[in-house]
Order: sequence, then C-alpha cells, then structure tokens
Amino acid sequence: MLLRLILRWLIASAAIWAAAALVPGIHVHGGFWTYLWLAVLLGLVNAILGTILFILTLPLTVLTLGLFLLIVNAIVLEATAGLSKHLTIDSFWDAILAALVISIVSTVLNWIVPVRRRRAVD
Repeated sequence: MLLRLILRWLIASAAIWAAAALVPGIHVHGGFWTYLWLAVLLGLVNAILGTILFILTLPLTVLTLGLFLLIVNAIVLEATAGLSKHLTIDSFWDAILAALVISIVSTVLNWIVPVRRRRAVD
C-alpha cells in the first residue's frame, strides 16, 4: 500500500515536471524533492478543495460534458501554488493549460505503470 502511494506521488511529480517544462507560465523553484512535495500538496488540496468544488459544480460539469473539470483542476492548481512558495503560475490560462498537461501525463503514466494490483483469475 505504501509502495502504491509513493508510486502515485512519483507519477504526479513527473506530471508537474512536464507541466513546468511545457507551459511557459508555470515555474517550479527547486529540484526533485520540490516536485515530490508539490505532488503531495496537490494531492491534499485536490482531496479537500477538489472534492468540494466537484460537488458544487456537478451540474455545470454535466452540462459541459466534463470540460468544466478542467477549470476545477486549474483552481486546485492555483490553490496549490498559493500554499507553496516553490510553485508560481503567471495567469489563470497558464493554470488551465498546466492542468490539462498534468491530466494527460498522469493518465498516460498511470496507463503505462499500473498502480493498482490486479487480481489473478482463478
């Protein structure tokens, strides 16, 4: 269980690194441990604020066929930047683009490196 949690943090760290590398308005000040810290912080903020925003914006999310979740993820990313001095975001549009990059990279890495243990078929 601990190994899966660490693997999720590493995947999130890689996704944040990709967003910082690809989006010009995203700046991370630090090295590997900073990315790992930001992954942990992003996970905590997403678990608390992301859940609240998801519930409050559920009708709008359904109306936009899920596209509004990108805005919710950008807000969560902005909140993470507000809580950490190591992450700065220039504009909200940069946050939206970074949220998209983080989502895509996380999805691809979770697909390549399955985090969940698969059950053996009897």
